[in-house]
Amino acid sequence: MEATISTGSDPILWIGTDTCALGPYRADLVETYWRWEQDPALLVGYGRQAPESLESRTEGMAHQLRGENIRFTIYDLTSGEPVPAGVATLLPDHAVRTAEYIIMLAPEARGRGLGTQATRLTLDYTFHVTNLRMVWLKVLAPNTAAIRAYEKAGFRTVGAIREASYWLGQVCDELVMDTLAKEFMGPSRVSPLLAG
Repeated sequence: MEATISTGSDPILWIGTDTCALGPYRADLVETYWRWEQDPALLVGYGRQAPESLESRTEGMAHQLRGENIRFTIYDLTSGEPVPAGVATLLPDHAVRTAEYIIMLAPEARGRGLGTQATRLTLDYTFHVTNLRMVWLKVLAPNTAAIRAYEKAGFRTVGAIREASYWLGQVCDELVMDTLAKEFMGPSRVSPLLAG
């Protein structure tokens, strides 16, 4: 897939496959992002217990747009048109060239492999454009669907933070997973863009 230029309301797509693409984080989607973040399954998956108001989320958006974190809007391309389906975020530590990874998918986008594809695209961008050397994440141990998706994208479990969170009211461990640039599972979607 080649990068596309935005025309009017068409979104900008930086890199992608036939069914998934990444584009810029968008202020005009704050209400959509907020709706996804209030989904009970997402709240449980992140170990968060309280929803957030749209007003608070809107105030936080301005800070996020100015921050140093790397954020992508994930698009589902299966219908032929780019449909916003989630957000991928990297929290970089430039001193050591690493980043923490966080992904959020819309409820309707889950269970179809989109999270794995978006994660692979984010890693491709991270290792080939941002030039970070390692990406890590935390995931609640009972969240087996997320763990499988991360493993398919190239992450592996490297440890656990014991009794660090809650899953459906029960104390649980948080697993720490990571992947290195030298372990990136190709093919790269960035490399062909640079060759053309």
